Amino acid sequence: MPRIPARPASKVGLFTRVLFWYSRRRFGAVLEPFAVLAHHPKLLWALAIFEMQLVPAARRLPASLRDLAVYRVATQVGCSWCVDFGTMLARLQGLDLDKLTAIDSYPTSPRFTELERAVLAYADAMTAQPSRVEDDMVARLDRELGHDGLVELTFVIAVENMRARCFHALGITDQGFSSGDVCAVPPSRRTAKSVS
Repeated sequence: MPRIPARPASKVGLFTRVLFWYSRRRFGAVLEPFAVLAHHPKLLWALAIFEMQLVPAARRLPASLRDLAVYRVATQVGCSWCVDFGTMLARLQGLDLDKLTAIDSYPTSPRFTELERAVLAYADAMTAQPSRVEDDMVARLDRELGHDGLVELTFVIAVENMRARCFHALGITDQGFSSGDVCAVPPSRRTAKSVS
C-alpha cells in the first residue's frame, strides 16, 4: 500500500478517468503511480503526456539496451513497482528475462555482451550519489552508440531515476505485472512498506 492512498476513479475528474480507462485497457489495471499522482491532476497529466511522447521518440537504441539500462536503475534505486512493470514490458517485447535475473552480476556474467556491460556500468554511475560518470566511460559509449544514441541512453537513465525515486519515496510497490518472473530488488533496497 502506498504512503499516500490511491484516488479511486469515482473521485477524479473526467480527464483522469479517461487516463484510468486507458491504463486498464492497455495494462489490465490502473497503474498505481497514476492513481497516487491523481491527487495532483496537472502533474499526472504532465507525466502522462511526457511518457506518451517519450516512447516513440526514444528509438535510436536497440530496445534491449535501453530496457536493460532502465531496469538496472530501477533495481539500484529499489523501486519494486518499476522492476515489476519493467519485467512485464521486457517479457512483452520478447527480451531475455534471464538477463534480468543476472543483472547484479553483469560485470562478470557471460550472459552480457561487452556493450551491455558498458551500458549497465553507465547506468550505475549515473544513478550513484554522487554521480560517478567518467570521461572515458562517455567516450567509449559515444564511439559505440553515436552522439544520438548516447544522448538517448543518458536521457532514459535520467528519466528512470526520476520515476523510480518518486515512486519509491511514495511507497508505490509492485502490482503483479511481472507474474513473479523476476524480482531483482534486494530486500535492503525495497520500499519499507513493500511486502514482496
